Amino acid sequence: MEITGILVLIISFVFLLLIGVPIAFCIGIATLFTMLVSIPFDPAITTVAQRMATGLDSFALLAIPFFILAGQIMNQGGIARRLIDFAKSVVGMLPGGLAYVQIVAAMLFASISGSAVATASAIGGFMGPQMKKEGYDIEFTTALNITSSTTGLIIPPSNILIIYSLASGGASIAALFLAGYLPGILVGLSLMFVSGYFAVKRNYPISGKVSFKVAFRKFVDALPSLFLVILVIGGIVIGIFTATEASAIAVVYALILSFFYKGVDLKELKEVFLSSCNVTAIVAILIATSMAMSWIMSYENIPLIISESLIALSDNPIVILLIINIILLAVGIFMDMTPAVLIFTPIFLPLVVEMGVDPVHFGIIMILNLCIGACTPPVGSVLFVGCGISEISITRVIKPLLPLFAAMIISLLIVTYVSEITMFLPDLFGY
Repeated sequence: MEITGILVLIISFVFLLLIGVPIAFCIGIATLFTMLVSIPFDPAITTVAQRMATGLDSFALLAIPFFILAGQIMNQGGIARRLIDFAKSVVGMLPGGLAYVQIVAAMLFASISGSAVATASAIGGFMGPQMKKEGYDIEFTTALNITSSTTGLIIPPSNILIIYSLASGGASIAALFLAGYLPGILVGLSLMFVSGYFAVKRNYPISGKVSFKVAFRKFVDALPSLFLVILVIGGIVIGIFTATEASAIAVVYALILSFFYKGVDLKELKEVFLSSCNVTAIVAILIATSMAMSWIMSYENIPLIISESLIALSDNPIVILLIINIILLAVGIFMDMTPAVLIFTPIFLPLVVEMGVDPVHFGIIMILNLCIGACTPPVGSVLFVGCGISEISITRVIKPLLPLFAAMIISLLIVTYVSEITMFLPDLFGY
């Protein structure tokens, strides 16, 4: 019965995915089919519904709609231009300066909005035409926008880190937020290294130097936006408020800032709220069905079977982490990040914890790994948004993406095997 349940789960999920059923429904229907192997229809569908409702019954998850709303407001509120101007004043004078500006601005905006898709839209929409005007290849510009936008999934505040905290059974959100900074910066630096190589090779233009006075003025203009990160993360780390309370404060601050910048009026605010509701609904159904699938996987002892299989291959932590990374890279190509985290965290986390890996460290490894999948077809949401903003086909951007993928994978391996990079800040603040 156990093997039959596993086969039904895998075959039904893959079949539904291949015929184009939305991922949330693939997960929910596959879970129901697996339940039907063991129990009759009425108890099965009732159990699935209960597990879906229980999966959403978490106070920590309240932070997600608020952070989504804050990100949407920031996206509409004129924040991107100020961050780009500040980044340009800092790194614009380097060879291929606009490429560095793209990366730095994406990291700054992503850290504020917490959304890779919003970052690809806001920064890509502003930087793309400028870089094209300066002679940058549109394919390279698009690839850089896509990959650099994913830093917002690692650098806090990040919704996916909150979801991982839920899936892990209580890893500290504050510790995860702190842990994301240095790996996120490492990814940004690796992308800069690749950009610098191509800038020299293709003789991309150098922007004029900016005086200290102008740079300081740009910094002051961007400071209110950057303060949101200090307000949210600082408040959580110090213990003034929880992540959920911080998300509500982020919405209030984003509203005040956007009205101050005159970037959002009341008419546009209605559209922002509707858009946020749509995104929240998508995330919620993914969480609900993924939590139901996680339960049925535990019921069928799938995590134990996979753990025993991996241990049978090797008991070396280096090899096990490498295998897990390869599996997650493959998963990320075909599955959205939210269900991937909710489904595979309960499978792999007990195994790596037994090997001595900190749950916070593994969370960053998993998110950084799945960020690469967000940039790959056929389900890479950031890839589709980036190509849509630049109005080019996906096939044209694959080649320039490859060296950037290589940089991200090298960063992933460094983060995986040098745990001090991830754990330095959490340890420093006592988490």
